[in-house]
Amino acid sequence: MKTFNVIALLLLIIGGINWLLVGLFQYDLVAAIFGGQDSVGARVIYTIVGICALYSIRFFSDVTEDEHTPAR
Repeated sequence: MKTFNVIALLLLIIGGINWLLVGLFQYDLVAAIFGGQDSVGARVIYTIVGICALYSIRFFSDVTEDEHTPAR
């Protein structure tokens, strides 16, 4: 499961960097690599990144947990 968590995090970072490029420079790196936003390759990447984002919701409680709470 650790491997899947690392892959999800990596894809979220890639997606975040892509959105940074879109926001700052209006440049969609995923679309540029895969031939446009409507190409099958870009849509697959967008979908996988979105699924990773949904999967990562499960980590929200880990991140927001109080540091002074003893570990279980």
